[in-house]
Amino acid sequence: MARQQRPRLTLDIAAIPTYAIGDIHGRYDLLVKAEEAILRDGARLPGRKLIVTLGDYIDRGPQSAQVIGHLMEPLPDGFDRICLAGNHEIAMLDYIDGWASYDDWMRMGSVPSLKSYGLDPEHLPLVFPSGVQLDAFIRHSLPHTHVDFMRTMPVMLDTPSVLFVHAGIDPARPLAEQADEDLVLIRHRFLESRVPLPKLVVHGHTPNDAPDIRPRRLNLDTRAFRSGKLTVARLWQGQVHLFST
Repeated sequence: MARQQRPRLTLDIAAIPTYAIGDIHGRYDLLVKAEEAILRDGARLPGRKLIVTLGDYIDRGPQSAQVIGHLMEPLPDGFDRICLAGNHEIAMLDYIDGWASYDDWMRMGSVPSLKSYGLDPEHLPLVFPSGVQLDAFIRHSLPHTHVDFMRTMPVMLDTPSVLFVHAGIDPARPLAEQADEDLVLIRHRFLESRVPLPKLVVHGHTPNDAPDIRPRRLNLDTRAFRSGKLTVARLWQGQVHLFST
């Protein structure tokens, strides 16, 4: 299966209270707590609300399958959700589609992901000594609904004043010319660039002990899988409010 450019969404959120959630990495328990806090906060705000998850739902933490299943479910009335793709979702799809090997995928911290789907990565190679057989079994065993959901994830949400993306952007390129690979993997060329960003970029991917707040950049990856702190940013009426689990 050939790689295709992932969807990029455009939306005007000027009148929509919008909540961005950082990298979840298999912490279903923290996702539930974060959404409960969002629902409480949003109950006092007018109109519909939007939740944007910034990617990396799987790997490292213990409940990847539960996280994906939860994100596929509808939210309560009055809330919408957009799930952006992270590099870990794309790595899983690369393995499923034959672009990456089993060992490549496991190096992404994917052992807990397999276990969350009821597969034992230590026992399976003993049952299927052939790599071809092992790959075929795993690819067949992963729920097609989850795989299809990850295939539909956009790689960018562009709004008039805020850009939501997993990793960041290449500051040297216009937004219309950004490569998928940069949007989910970029680090130093984005984080260390002195080129002014076109708008506020809300992202994850690069872990920090606390949210990294800059004039035109907001990093919400606070190592949820290890720290127990999943960070949320509410953007509304030109203001940003942060809270964590």
